[in-house]
Amino acid sequence: MGDPGAERLTATVIGAVQGVGFRWWVRVQATELRLTGWVMNDADERTVSLVAEGRPDDLDELQRRLQRGPRSARVDQLDARRGPASGEFGRFEVSR
Repeated sequence: MGDPGAERLTATVIGAVQGVGFRWWVRVQATELRLTGWVMNDADERTVSLVAEGRPDDLDELQRRLQRGPRSARVDQLDARRGPASGEFGRFEVSR
C-alpha cells in the first residue's frame, strides 16, 4: 500500500483554469514532488479537480503551488482536504 506516512490531498481549483494548460502544469508539479494521483477538468469549465498522494511536506508544497498556478491561469479559489492515502496510484496522470 505504499508509504505508511503518506497522505491524500483532494482539491478543487476554481478560476480561469481550463484551456490554459493547467492540468499539464499540475502534472509537472506533482511529478517533480514525487506525488501520485490524477488531475482532470470538471464539466463546469471553471474548475479542475485533483487527487494527489505522497508525503505531507510534498503535498503542502503542491498546495502552495496550486494557489498560485501557472502564469497562463488565474486561481480564484482552492478547496482542499486531506485524508489517508490509499496507495492505489502508480504515477500522476492527466485524466479527461
